[in-house]
Amino acid sequence: MGIRDTDKTLPSNRMVFELRRDEQKYLAFKQDIEASMTAYALSEEEKRAWRDMDIEALGAMGVHPYFLPQISRLFKGGSRNHNDSDAARLYAEKMGIASQD
Repeated sequence: MGIRDTDKTLPSNRMVFELRRDEQKYLAFKQDIEASMTAYALSEEEKRAWRDMDIEALGAMGVHPYFLPQISRLFKGGSRNHNDSDAARLYAEKMGIASQD
């Protein structure tokens, strides 16, 4: 799961890119993830990973490494991010990163 494994054609990459920059698209995603996934033509495998918030699986499919923590922010919010934020904990959990407690 490195930069060389990025699949530039993977619809999830475009979806993350646009959701993080377009408030209306982000709000639509928060309201109806299924409709957003359909609008971006995600594969069934991608949809399953999004439903499960399976960030590691999305990385294995070719989501850009920069976007992986962004995914956790789409689900858990992006304000006041810090190592113990809900988004950071979700990312660590889904990526199998041990807690630093």
